[in-house]
Amino acid sequence: MGEVLGYVIGEATPTSASFLSVKPPKLGQYVLVEHAEGDMLGMVEALISGSVTLSADVHDPRVVERVRRLEGSRDLYVKGRVKVLGDLATLSLPRSPPQPGAEVREAGKEELMKVFGQEGGAGIRIGTLISHPEVPVYVDANRMVTRHLAILAMTGAGKSNAVAVIATQLVKLGGTVLIFDMHSEYVGSRLGGSVNVIRPSINPAHMNPVELMQLMRVEPYYHVQERLFRRAWREAFKRSLQEPKDLLTLLEEELERLEEAERKERDAAASLLNKLEAFRDRYEDVLDVRAEDVASRLREGVANVVDLGHVDEEAADVIVSHTLRRVLEERKKAVLGGRGRLARPIFTVLEEAHILAPAQRDTLSKYWISRIAREGRKFGVGLCLVSQRPKALDPDALSQASNMMVLRMVEPTDQRHVQQASESLSDDLLAQLPALNVGEAVVLGMMVKAPALVKVDHHPFKALGGDINVVEEWSKARPSLEELRSLIQRPS
Repeated sequence: MGEVLGYVIGEATPTSASFLSVKPPKLGQYVLVEHAEGDMLGMVEALISGSVTLSADVHDPRVVERVRRLEGSRDLYVKGRVKVLGDLATLSLPRSPPQPGAEVREAGKEELMKVFGQEGGAGIRIGTLISHPEVPVYVDANRMVTRHLAILAMTGAGKSNAVAVIATQLVKLGGTVLIFDMHSEYVGSRLGGSVNVIRPSINPAHMNPVELMQLMRVEPYYHVQERLFRRAWREAFKRSLQEPKDLLTLLEEELERLEEAERKERDAAASLLNKLEAFRDRYEDVLDVRAEDVASRLREGVANVVDLGHVDEEAADVIVSHTLRRVLEERKKAVLGGRGRLARPIFTVLEEAHILAPAQRDTLSKYWISRIAREGRKFGVGLCLVSQRPKALDPDALSQASNMMVLRMVEPTDQRHVQQASESLSDDLLAQLPALNVGEAVVLGMMVKAPALVKVDHHPFKALGGDINVVEEWSKARPSLEELRSLIQRPS
């Protein structure tokens, strides 16, 4: 039996109760609440201390001084509120509230291990409980992948470390992970083994006509241009199967032929040629006529990292949208017909998700992120949205993530945006976000049995996403005293 921390007072509900403390607990600490239906697990959501003598009505500091000198007569008290999470076996909520006077006891390691310790099977370890460092926290990998995940925090709070920990654990289970690395943070890391680094390149021959028209900015209401483009693309594709020329060159030749042959539609063909040239110039950094299909470059059972650190946001959008489309297509083929190139489920991680799926404008990636958020569960394509600006992230995409890891977050509008997307993030948990230390997170959703305040494990291979030591870098370039003297004494 755990130590008694206090007793239930006042009115209670099946999900919440106030208590008067004998031994002050910690915020976020797990407790057992005495109940007619059996002990209920709860978490301390709020604490407040006070004194009957030193109430808010005291206005004379000399009174406070006299009370402080009376050592044994100080009438301090601590009150708290506990959120009832449910019984220890299934975390089912009781049908009646705890009675006044019910004991509130400290939850021990054995009880908490039943809730958070799921080692083996689908459980992967992500850290330990902040209030009970001896208790490891495991999450259900099945529910994390199929129900999607959002990792949200301010810059420098530990998002990249959390991604590395999760990716490593999934790979150890034999899982396939695909990370879109916007800052080349994971390229030199070991995530459960060596990572498969994928160069950001697309072969136009592996793009469908709709994708090409989007990138060439052939608007849907340009009906004549669309008809001519589809005709030219079909002929170019047929020729590409027999001729050594690349698809874009063949497409250009077909459009030039149409410009000569179609007098009535010559302007439309000329406009398409201009757009094709602009398309080549705009995406020259990522277009590669020799590149293999991205689906064939993915390796199963490892962490695949698409290195986007050297391309701009527009090019990154093209790479991400094309890759997500091919991943979803191949997984559909594998599930429905057994012939897809990706035989295993895959977990996709999108760093800087607010850039790829912004709230206020459309992008190419936003459409496929939304598709995977809605359809991925059926075809084994999981989604992880990582962002330090939740308010700038598309709310529809964020709301599809049934699991969340929310690290330190100070900005109030970001906090409210996250709370609107998650029914499990209470006002009291929300209030704790600014007080979290680096690497600490509120973890909630279907992948855990109960909301948890977690100290995320430190990734052992590389410190990811850390700040540069600017003073150290400056000192390397600073000339020594001897060098300065030689410069001063050197004749002009």
